[in-house]
Amino acid sequence: MNIAIIGSGNVGSALAQGLSKAGHNIFFGLRDAASAKAEKASGFVSNAKILSIAEASKQADVIIITTPPEAVLNLVAQLGDVSNKILVDATNSIRTRPEPYRTAFHALKALTKSDKVVKCFNSTGFENMANPVYPNFGGIDMFCAGNDQPSKEIVQKLAKDIGFAECWNFGGDDMVELLEKFALSWINLAIMQGHGRNLALKVIRR
Repeated sequence: MNIAIIGSGNVGSALAQGLSKAGHNIFFGLRDAASAKAEKASGFVSNAKILSIAEASKQADVIIITTPPEAVLNLVAQLGDVSNKILVDATNSIRTRPEPYRTAFHALKALTKSDKVVKCFNSTGFENMANPVYPNFGGIDMFCAGNDQPSKEIVQKLAKDIGFAECWNFGGDDMVELLEKFALSWINLAIMQGHGRNLALKVIRR
């Protein structure tokens, strides 16, 4: 698939590496495609294309948002027509939020008028996205939420493509904020309590 990664920070770069290794075409969408940040992003994935946000969006089947959540307010206008594209919100509105919206997910739905918005890739640290396989345990788990089931199924497949054992369906739009709380739970254990970022969540069954 053609996948646009909007933002080239730790999360965006980790996802780009994993998805590229799985055979997907990666387009970084950046405000300044000629910046030092863009050059750094190209170093993570040698075959990724560095484009403007508008061009990356135009090329993509799936657009993954990895910017700070409040950046979505200005980002939407640059995305262009996304009516036939899947939008993935990988942000967490913990310190800041895209006022007056509760989360970037809600802002994306309201501003793009698209039903194909999925919450995913937000519930763990970037280290676990870069390498979601733990010795003796195998792939860890990812989680997603949103109303559009076909879009979720595609995103679940992308999560498995990069090594997650499962991508659990948390539910519809009404579960998005709960999924962000799930991310905060990981942050609490890994960072606030000091257990370290090489800590992961996995659902097990008896």
